[in-house]
Amino acid sequence: MHIIPPPFSTSTKNLFLTVLSLVLFTTQSRAQAKDPSPINFPTPKNIDHMLFYLQRDPNTNTLIYALNLKENGNVDADSPIQVYWIRYGEKGQKKDLGYIQRKFAYGIDTKALGGDKYEFRFVSHKKLPFYLQRSADKSYHAWVTINNHTIKVSRLFIRIQGGSFWLPNVKYAEIEGTDEATGKPIVERVSVK
Repeated sequence: MHIIPPPFSTSTKNLFLTVLSLVLFTTQSRAQAKDPSPINFPTPKNIDHMLFYLQRDPNTNTLIYALNLKENGNVDADSPIQVYWIRYGEKGQKKDLGYIQRKFAYGIDTKALGGDKYEFRFVSHKKLPFYLQRSADKSYHAWVTINNHTIKVSRLFIRIQGGSFWLPNVKYAEIEGTDEATGKPIVERVSVK
C-alpha cells in the first residue's frame, strides 16, 4: 500500500523554509569558526588601563594595548597607547616590545584628531583604522568599524600557520568585542592579505 502525504499548508512551507534558512546560517557560522588555533589562550586579568589585548599563534604570550597616562592622570597625547607583552609562555612577566616587533609587527601609529579622539593603525596592517575615544562614562575605549558594525574592541586574534619570522603565513585575523548598535558580543573575521 502506498501512502500519499497530504499537501503542505502555506504555514508549514514557511516553517520549513525558516528551519532550512537557520540550518544554512548555522553551517555558514561554523565554517567561519573553522581553523581555530590549537592553543588554549589565557584571558588577561587585572591589567591597569587595558583597552584590548592581542593573541596569536604560535604561543600564549599576549600583547596588551593599554591607555598611556601621564603622572597627572591625563592621556599622553604624543603616545596615547602603550603596548607590551605579558609572557604567559614563560613566567607571566611584563616585557616591552623589541624594536622589530614595535616597528614591523605589533606597534601602532597614532594621530590625534582632537576632542579626546585618536586614530591608530597597526604598523603591520595600515589599511584598517581604529579609534581611541573617550566615551560618555569618561573612560577610553578602542573602536573599529567592520562590515557596517562599530565594535568596541576587547580582543584581537591572529591565526598564523607556518611561514617565517619575516613572512608569517597569516590565515586570518579576528576582532572581538561589543557591537555598539546592539550591545551584544560580536566577532568579525578580517582578511589581512
